[in-house]
Parts: sequence; structure tokens; C-alpha cells
Amino acid sequence: TITPNSPLEQFTILPLIPMKIGNLYFSFTNPSLFMLLTLSLVLLLLHFVTKNGGGNSVPNAWQSLVELIYDFVLNLVNEQIGGLSGNVKQKFSPRISVTFTFLLFRNPQGMIPYSFTVTSHFLITLGLSFSIFIGITLVGFQRNGLHFLSFLLPAGVPLPLAPFLVLLELIPHSFRALSSGIRLFANMMAGHSSVKILSGSAWTMLCMNDLFYFIGDPGPLFIVLALTGLELGVAISQAHVSTILICIYLNDATNLHQSAYLFRNFFIIEQKRSEELFSYRVYEVKE
Repeated sequence: TITPNSPLEQFTILPLIPMKIGNLYFSFTNPSLFMLLTLSLVLLLLHFVTKNGGGNSVPNAWQSLVELIYDFVLNLVNEQIGGLSGNVKQKFSPRISVTFTFLLFRNPQGMIPYSFTVTSHFLITLGLSFSIFIGITLVGFQRNGLHFLSFLLPAGVPLPLAPFLVLLELIPHSFRALSSGIRLFANMMAGHSSVKILSGSAWTMLCMNDLFYFIGDPGPLFIVLALTGLELGVAISQAHVSTILICIYLNDATNLHQSAYLFRNFFIIEQKRSEELFSYRVYEVKE
């Protein structure tokens, strides 16, 4: 339970339309409401762009905003993902743009009074990061096949150490999804809680009848304004950071390190040895 007037009270999930089927709860909650509002806002923006056909040679303000977002994500994809043709990169760009747009519109909305910060809940950010991580892993297998597993074993590793190194490489690789979810959740919750605490302190000082507190109150107010601006910048930058990390992970999945990996070379060498041994035995049989 969260006590009233607690800085964490703003993160309480409230069931707006309770729904229960057996032991399962499918309630429509305030996070669901604000995610729908974010989706509606993005669709409304696209409507303003396309209501007159869109694609004007002289873009209006709405079209310029959409083009700015798309060009920004496309430049990130081109900078962070290498070794792929432009057509392949353009296939990834719309999918990454969806994530960037969602975070770009969703994170700052939590700064609006009586709003709700969806990305301040760990399960939501974890679900988002794990779904992206699974998709990137599938892309890696699609592009490289079973050779995608070669990143688990660097070149030049003695074979007896291979099982331990595979485990050591697998753990940090799997923690990418966990760390991405924790980073976004922690930044949103910590920043919003700090704004709430300082705002409450400034309001308490303002409501005091003491002249000393009243004269000294502009200081905390300026701090609250500065922290609010900083938190707004953090909310926007988190969308940027998350997009960069997605591009980096996608680059690692599609472009394995150029150095030879023991995992791959081991099977290639064994296959060549088997072929040479088979040819030698066939030659002996013929003789």
C-alpha cells in the first residue's frame, strides 16, 4: 500500500473498468487509458499530415514534424547499423520509428498534471524491451542462421574453457533486455518522484505564514522549474537513448564480428578433416 500524499502515489495503477474471468483480471486501467491517448495523439498527427493528400512539396508544420522524426530515426539507423544495403535498412527504419515515436510522445506526457507515466512501471518497460530483444534475436537467426550463435565463443579460446565462456557470454547478452527495461523505468520513476518531492516542499513553504519562508520561497520554486525542465529533457532523451540501443543491438545481430569465431571455425575445420579423411579412405579402397 502507498500512503496518501506519497511521491509514489502518482504511479498507482487504478482499475477504471474492472473485468474478471475466473482468476484472471483483464481490467481497463489508467495505463491502458493513457497508452490509448498516446496512440490517438499519434494518429491525430498523421491525420493532420494526410488529410489533404499529404506529401506536399511545401510541407506544413505537421508534415515537417513527421518528416523530422522519420529522418532522425533513418539517420540513426544508417549511422549505427553497418554492413547492410539501403533497402534492408529502410525495412528496419519504420519499425524502429514506431518505438521511438511511442516513447517520444509517451514519456513527456507524464509531466502533465493528473496524467500517468506509463513507462514508470517496470513490467511495462520490461515487456517492451523483451519483445524488442526477441525480435532482434529472430532477425539475427534469419540473417545468419545458426552462425548467429558464434558470438558466444570468441576466437582462440581453448576448447575445455568453451562451456564456461559460452555461459559468460550468454548472461550479459540476455541481460540486455533486462537492463534496457530497468534503465527506462528507473529514469522515469526517479525523475518524476524528485519533481513531486520538491514541488511539495515548495508548496508547503509557500503556504506558511512565516515571512522568512515566504521570502526564501522563490529559491525552491526556481529549483522546481529547473528540475521540471531537466526532467522533460530526460524524458525526451530516453526515447533517443532507447532508439540508439535498439540500433546497436540490431547491428550486433545482423553483423557478427568480422574476426573468426571458434564456434564457427571448429565445425568448418572438422568438416574439412572429415572430407579429407573420407577422400583418403576412398583412395585406399580404389588401390
